[in-house]
Amino acid sequence: MKLTTIRSLRIIEIHYYCTMRIALILCCIMVVACDTKKSSNPVLSDGVSQTTLRYAEGFTVHYLGRNKLVEVKQPFQGAASGFKYLLVPRGEVVTSKPSDVNIIYIPIQSIVCTSTTHIPLLDYLGESEKLVGFPSTNYISSSIIRKRIDEGHITDLGVDNSINLERLAMLEPEMVMGYVMSSDFGQFKKMEELNIPVVMNAEYLEKHPLGRAEWIKFVALFFDKEREADSIFHVIEKSYADTKRMADTTKSKPTVLCGNVYGDAWFLPGGRNYAARILKDAGCTYLWEEDPSNGFLELSFESVYEKARDADLWIGVGPYSSLAEIEKADHRYKLFKPYIQKSVYNYDARIGPTGGNELLELGYLRPDIILNDLVKISHPSLLPDYKLYFYRQLE
Repeated sequence: MKLTTIRSLRIIEIHYYCTMRIALILCCIMVVACDTKKSSNPVLSDGVSQTTLRYAEGFTVHYLGRNKLVEVKQPFQGAASGFKYLLVPRGEVVTSKPSDVNIIYIPIQSIVCTSTTHIPLLDYLGESEKLVGFPSTNYISSSIIRKRIDEGHITDLGVDNSINLERLAMLEPEMVMGYVMSSDFGQFKKMEELNIPVVMNAEYLEKHPLGRAEWIKFVALFFDKEREADSIFHVIEKSYADTKRMADTTKSKPTVLCGNVYGDAWFLPGGRNYAARILKDAGCTYLWEEDPSNGFLELSFESVYEKARDADLWIGVGPYSSLAEIEKADHRYKLFKPYIQKSVYNYDARIGPTGGNELLELGYLRPDIILNDLVKISHPSLLPDYKLYFYRQLE
């Protein structure tokens, strides 16, 4: 889990289709992934696997013979420059390179991740056994990874903003996948001083839900699994598109309020935020959809109440697990129509055995499941047999 307050608030952004439907989707993904191991990858003229992107805007890939030049264009919001990585087949020698390019030898055999959003990417690519370390492992929900943690194959490296560097160095990972929210690269620079390659993952900056999911192709580059990633993403993309097409047919557009007060301000997504987009695709009217920002708004309680007191739905209420908890936190919450009508939903339906939130882990790779949840909440007649997966109605 991204552990700072703003990372927790990010969940405001917003498999279980009906039992047969989700089983079919997961089955398709696994079958396609397995089948690709027997098939040749889509290739360039010189025989190198290729990656094509449709939604993700945060990274690019260029093939240079057998090498891959990967650029993360904006590692954090407002960054003036990005990072370049030259992915070189294991055993080959690089005689020269530009000073602003970091060398990663592939396919990598060990990795340390720093966000739970990275975990499903390894699981779906069949590379879970390559994970050797993670900060605060209690936040991981994946049953595959939890088993490896219990068996002692994955080292807990401490809190993410103060990783135990000595413990990390002993693991000798071939790569650390990191993320930053600002220009402070802190410990990642210290890792590089220990000759541990660091690669920045900026998937959280993507504005389109499928753009964020498409970062599975980014991770696949380091394992030479472009074909598998493309096949997996295709299934997710089709599932998302099918549900969106269904939601597009409805004439009613229930109004939606998101978020809650933290400190002195009500935090909620801007109109160009990931959450606003997925709510729109679910056939909802997000009350701040006209706002031009893609980050988070910090508004007064009074201004939110004036605009959203008669909202049809309240989706995403942070740490609150019941209506009673909401009222206890601030008695003014009970003045909102969705509170009165019990139309409040939160994203805590699936909590892992050690406290991790599954939406914070799997949700960004599977926006199709989130979309189905939101369609079920806002237009239940469209998915009569579907059961909510990540969300639940608070009582």
